[in-house]
Amino acid sequence: MEFEWDVEQQGFRATVRAFLAANLPADWENLAHGPGSEAQSTFSKKFCGALAKAGLLVPHWPKRWGGRDADAWASFILAEEMWAAGEPRGGQYMNVNWIGPTLMRFGTEAQQERYIPPMARGETIWCQGFSEPEAGSDLASLRTRAEKDGADFRVNGQKIWTSYAGHADTCFLLARTSPGKGGISVFLLPMDTPGITVRQIPSVIGEGDIHEVFFDDVRVPGNALLGAEGQAWDIARAALSLERVGIPRFALASRMLQRAVSALRKSGLFSGGAIEQAARASAACEAARLYSYQIIDQRKRGIPTGAEASVARFATVMCERLVGEFVVEHCADALAGGDPMLLAHHQRAIVAGIASGAAEIQLNMIATEFLRLPREPR
Repeated sequence: MEFEWDVEQQGFRATVRAFLAANLPADWENLAHGPGSEAQSTFSKKFCGALAKAGLLVPHWPKRWGGRDADAWASFILAEEMWAAGEPRGGQYMNVNWIGPTLMRFGTEAQQERYIPPMARGETIWCQGFSEPEAGSDLASLRTRAEKDGADFRVNGQKIWTSYAGHADTCFLLARTSPGKGGISVFLLPMDTPGITVRQIPSVIGEGDIHEVFFDDVRVPGNALLGAEGQAWDIARAALSLERVGIPRFALASRMLQRAVSALRKSGLFSGGAIEQAARASAACEAARLYSYQIIDQRKRGIPTGAEASVARFATVMCERLVGEFVVEHCADALAGGDPMLLAHHQRAIVAGIASGAAEIQLNMIATEFLRLPREPR
């Protein structure tokens, strides 16, 4: 197996790094504290617009939609460098990774023409309306209803833990259109539609990151339905397979581990148990990177991704957890304001085991679909 990057890939990575060096402000590490904050959301729109003009926002998208038909490796190299820098794209990473590609696959021509060009220009933010108070990773338990009303639907219900909802223009919404597991549909819903209420949830993971969203008799036109009625499972599976490995959290975790180790070395405190703990965290970051690379290699070669994506996802959760524990134990002062970037990473690491599907759900999928173990009796 060849682990070296080819000349083109090295050149692309250098281009992305040069862009970051030229476009991140001097106070970027303070802005990175809250991906959904007013300050970072404002900055990210400007930043993504500049990325788009430089041809670096969606290089892996088809030329028709503003990309340049680059392969999956270009997309992942871009994501690695963005995350290593603290993800200055903010919530728009979702557009790039999975919302845009999902609309290209399942959307009507009118939906594609309406929603994809603003994403390619870096002008819009989306949120995903999946989790509910009684349905976290168990989407089959969704209670938000979309009931037929002539040619339209009326949506009633609640979503929770919705990232970026306070600044989002559009919601990728899952709602129940009929009883049973197959009765869930996807809607593309503008967030300024009457009847939608957004409330920020105060949290320790960063300013403005998570919200409750309420839908009170929201009228949704029939042409907002993505795919066929009841097709949410196929669409969500395709979308989440892109999201789960499209976020290289290990890149930021590895960089923050190196920063913490460097600080300990300078203070003469990097010894004994700290060395052993740092080594375990570093090995976990490397394992997450290589598992993720396996999935990207499969995508490039057109091999369908199965439960391996859950393995890569859980490896990433573990690397975030081990780096976070190392920082808490050995660099606690940094989390009290001494280093804003270490604090920003720690806040994001807290949710690594929940975002994109709870870690426990991933372990169940690994057990049944990857290891082929018998299902737990219920």
